[in-house]
Amino acid sequence: MPSLKLTNIGQLVSYNSKINEMEALEKIQIAIDDGIITEIGKKVNDADRHIDCKGKLITPGFVDSHTHPVFLNGREDEFVMRLKGTTYKEIATKGGGIVNSVNDVRNASQRELFDRVFSRMNRFLSVGTTTVECKSGYGLNTESEIKSLKVIDEVNNNHKIDMVATFMGAHAIPVEFIDDPDEYVKLICDEMLPAVARQGIAKFNDVFCENGYFNIEQARMILSEGANRGLAPKLHAEEFENSGSAELAAELSAVSADHLMNVNDVGIEAIAEAGVIATLLPGTTFFLGSSNYAPYKRLENAGVNVALATDYNPGSCYIHSMPFIIALACIFMKMDVMSALKAATFMSAKSLQLEDRIGSIEIGKQADMVIWDLERIVQIPYNVSSHPIRNVIKSGELIF
Repeated sequence: MPSLKLTNIGQLVSYNSKINEMEALEKIQIAIDDGIITEIGKKVNDADRHIDCKGKLITPGFVDSHTHPVFLNGREDEFVMRLKGTTYKEIATKGGGIVNSVNDVRNASQRELFDRVFSRMNRFLSVGTTTVECKSGYGLNTESEIKSLKVIDEVNNNHKIDMVATFMGAHAIPVEFIDDPDEYVKLICDEMLPAVARQGIAKFNDVFCENGYFNIEQARMILSEGANRGLAPKLHAEEFENSGSAELAAELSAVSADHLMNVNDVGIEAIAEAGVIATLLPGTTFFLGSSNYAPYKRLENAGVNVALATDYNPGSCYIHSMPFIIALACIFMKMDVMSALKAATFMSAKSLQLEDRIGSIEIGKQADMVIWDLERIVQIPYNVSSHPIRNVIKSGELIF
């Protein structure tokens, strides 16, 4: 791979692990060799290729640490139902929601799913996301969950973007087990998790812990069994109501507790003490037409590390843009812009246990970055739905 030199950088904004805070450096250069950042300074060594940044802003590539991209078709009809006043939970009760995507995934070929997911990854990369966590969870049987993870792995091996796989067989109760959810939990623990562990693609195990989905006891069983098989626990927690799932995340030392729109002070204190990362998903609140955003200020004041992600999925958040998520976080959760960028890059990388390799522009790290057609970081959320990106660099390679 040719070496690369970035010159005439107006401002570089990134987390700095040496000082443990965000910083803005001005009028500097960056040298990249073999996909790794080798120098950052006022003047760096020459390289095979030069990019004149023309005084513009550079940030790390975004790390989207919570997505559900392995589905066949959208669920636009449910969007229309919500416009008429039907809630997400009411749609699920009527047989819609997550299970509405299951038959499509079960019947689709691996090639069909590959094509859809590959195309979606193009869109992620085009708006500056260079690493994305991808969950299974629209198969809800062993064969289709394994197929979904294979699709994630195959796309990852053929696409410029980096994809991190999460097993989420505990996304919903499939219709064939609706009268006996404990039997489905048994299937996950006794059959799915062993198969997923043998396959060796998934890094994490996630559970939707919510009334009507998986209760505390079921979630504990699934996450504990996954941990025994080498899958680090994550948890969809306190999304629609408070259930004590944040405390469960703390009890199990989960890597992250995600959503948290209805977390209480007890849950916040628990995850703060346990060092669980709070992954906030304001796009879901926005897309569902709700005003109940996660309590960022309470989490921050308690010392909880906060990440941001899209929750891209066909039902509750058809949003793939991290710049838009940053805008929502700033506007509705009152995050300051530097904290929002840190949450969308370094902290999201930490929630994937990849902070030593990605999530910041530092010497020795993978060269994933965005060259903006902007001068200041505040202009990212200020532009809201417009993303003035000039170049995306992935692993030292100029994507566009």
